Amino acid sequence: MAENEKATAAAPEAAPVKKAPKPVSPGTQALRDVVTKVYAAAWDAKKAGRPVGWSSSKFPCEIAEALGLAVVYPENQAAGIGAQHDGQRMCESAESLGFDPDICGYARISLAYSAGVETTNESRRVPMPDFVLCCNNICNCMTKWYENIARMHNIPLIMIDVPYNNEVTVSDSQVAYIRGQFDDAIKQMEKIAGVKFDEKKFEQACANANRTAKAWLTVCDYLQYKPAPMSGFDLFNHMADVVTARGKVETAEAFELLASELEQHVKNGTSTAPFPEQYRVMFEGIPCWPNLRTLFKPLKANGVNVTAVVYAPAFGFVYNGLDEMARAYCKAPNSVCIEQGVDWREGICRENKVDGVLVHYNRSCKPWSGYMAEMQRRFTKDLGVPCAGFDGDQADPRNFNEAQYETRVQGLVEAMEENKKQKEARA
Repeated sequence: MAENEKATAAAPEAAPVKKAPKPVSPGTQALRDVVTKVYAAAWDAKKAGRPVGWSSSKFPCEIAEALGLAVVYPENQAAGIGAQHDGQRMCESAESLGFDPDICGYARISLAYSAGVETTNESRRVPMPDFVLCCNNICNCMTKWYENIARMHNIPLIMIDVPYNNEVTVSDSQVAYIRGQFDDAIKQMEKIAGVKFDEKKFEQACANANRTAKAWLTVCDYLQYKPAPMSGFDLFNHMADVVTARGKVETAEAFELLASELEQHVKNGTSTAPFPEQYRVMFEGIPCWPNLRTLFKPLKANGVNVTAVVYAPAFGFVYNGLDEMARAYCKAPNSVCIEQGVDWREGICRENKVDGVLVHYNRSCKPWSGYMAEMQRRFTKDLGVPCAGFDGDQADPRNFNEAQYETRVQGLVEAMEENKKQKEARA
């Protein structure tokens, strides 16, 4: 063998070239740090022997914040586990414990974790709870989900019941009913925290929550511009912050920083979306966290930018005082009547100038998906835009079909193109 051949044979294989991580803006990094701190604070509290709570996403976080209680959010944890492709295993573990595969994927992941099934995603591990905070304005599945966690750990469950509202407005009697539950929750949480409720700390927590909500809504509003300075998928990624840390001043500051960055994009005519915007759509519903890349791929290929979502701004509500706060917590997407739901969505579609609507029929969230067929009909009639629906799941990848999704997106693109031609012909 020649010398150069020997050298070639002995040479090790070249290591695969690693892609450099995509740079993140200061605002995005600040928001990532906020979530990291929430998880770290919960572990620090547990190590120090202080109580740690698990809370539903729309339980009034201001109360726990005022009492200095460390709280984490199972919905956020489950979404993260799903996004890291560990959701199916956790769902199957819950099913082996006797929980029905037809219930919410978030609930199954959380119940499996509560029962001691570890997630492979270390960054989404949280301390076991010493108390649970449940508000069923998201859905009634919450009630049984959190009852089971409380039973598993023999810990207190603080419950706030928000009845489904058949009217567009929230009545004074509903406010009084919920206010009474807020007052009772404060008394129960005082015992857990071992401190008295401090009005000044509560006012500060409310001020922080309002400031965060205003900044978050400002960020959401930037999707109105053409071209949009970001994608609605960016809002989905930032939802962890508004869910886990709405009552913290650092969250408000981080969203304000992100808003200033988006303002600069608008001035420059630039966008963080990685493709030129040809069509604008509303993405209706919770994203399929295990399939985010699969969701994004055909949209990117066809120049379809998500410029309207209802799931994200639903967590940005502003109020003044406890009565208004009680009224605000009644306005979750699943606790309002269909007329209110249609009005919200059509308003966002008009403001954000959409060409079509892509509806996720979410197996996990039946209250949300149940009236979507009627909403689709109204969107087409009232807005004059085409709609397409696909079947999926927010956490369990077994309920998502990639081929069906790609076909529905392609059909929506063709319908939007035809709609565009007809408008141009009439002009």
